[in-house]
Amino acid sequence: MPLFTFRQAQTFLLHALAWMLLGMLLALQPPGRLPQTPFYLLQAALFVVSLGVFYLNVYWAVPRLLYGRRLLSYGAFVVVMAIGVSLPYRQLQNELEKRYRSQRFNPNFPSPNVNSRWPEPPPGGRRKHPGESRRWGWRQDWVNPAVLLSTLLVLGLGTSVAAVQRGQRESQIRQALEQEKLSTELAWLKAQINPHFFFNTLNNIYALTLLDGDQAREAIHRLSRMMRYVLYDTQNGTAPLSQELLFVRDYIDLMQLRLTDNVRVEYETPAVVHEAPIAPMLLLTFIENAFKHGVSALAPSHIRIVVRQPTPHTLEVEVRNSVFEDRPLALDENQGIGLANTRRRLALLYPDRHTLTVTELTPEHEYYVHLTLSLQS
Repeated sequence: MPLFTFRQAQTFLLHALAWMLLGMLLALQPPGRLPQTPFYLLQAALFVVSLGVFYLNVYWAVPRLLYGRRLLSYGAFVVVMAIGVSLPYRQLQNELEKRYRSQRFNPNFPSPNVNSRWPEPPPGGRRKHPGESRRWGWRQDWVNPAVLLSTLLVLGLGTSVAAVQRGQRESQIRQALEQEKLSTELAWLKAQINPHFFFNTLNNIYALTLLDGDQAREAIHRLSRMMRYVLYDTQNGTAPLSQELLFVRDYIDLMQLRLTDNVRVEYETPAVVHEAPIAPMLLLTFIENAFKHGVSALAPSHIRIVVRQPTPHTLEVEVRNSVFEDRPLALDENQGIGLANTRRRLALLYPDRHTLTVTELTPEHEYYVHLTLSLQS
């Protein structure tokens, strides 16, 4: 099992990008009146706090408040977080600046930074900083604008990440539901196709028992082999192409047992079949219809089935059969069940990977089916 799935890797990269943006934003802020060492320690603490705000927003505030339609509560959360980070940061920054300023003007304490931008005190007196407060003797700003903006940016990034993650989860749920629906519908279609196939085949064998017992026993043997393929060899939802073509061959041989010499049947397959997975019994409907509508007991008729493989993962099938205007109406019973189910299976299993052309009457008085299928997903 891979350590990370593709979706987990996407989430990790998204969070890493947010961390990098936050780190670059905090590192590029000017140090102001603080020496570099305490400034970067202060920024590192701000980075840790910002990460806490980020994940609190992603995993609690956005799911519980924003998506819970508690917009006022979420707005209050944003305000509290923005002030709760920027206000203590500014107070701590003021205290550090006061401390290092007092050290800078203390003659008994060496300057921590020779490149400090503090002005030298005038001779015989102390120069008051222009931003000093008369009451406190020091500059008193409530918040640091840069930290306030960075905190709002962190909240915005967290909301964006939470929205992306929610979209990924909903997409995953939709895919799971669609897959479940697809499996259910395919199972329903297969439940319709199998009885339809066995019903027609058993009717043919019943008719054959009235004509030739030996051929009927051979037909039952072929049918048992076909049933084994349908019931056991197709449990995974796909079958090797060679087995599907062998299944078609067995069906054609089974149907030919009851045909007269007036019917010419041709079945061509590639000399070398390139294995590829295919939905089982996908071609059966076209073959069934050819034998159902292309055979006459009186007039000469023909059925031609050609299977080609232009590329290892491309399948091309052509089915042609004679068309008779005096075909008995009984042959039209359940005519649309198999073809409609096959169209639906193709749409579900091979979307945008198949073309199906059905011509009911060609100039040559043939029923023509042409299917091109891409077996590679």
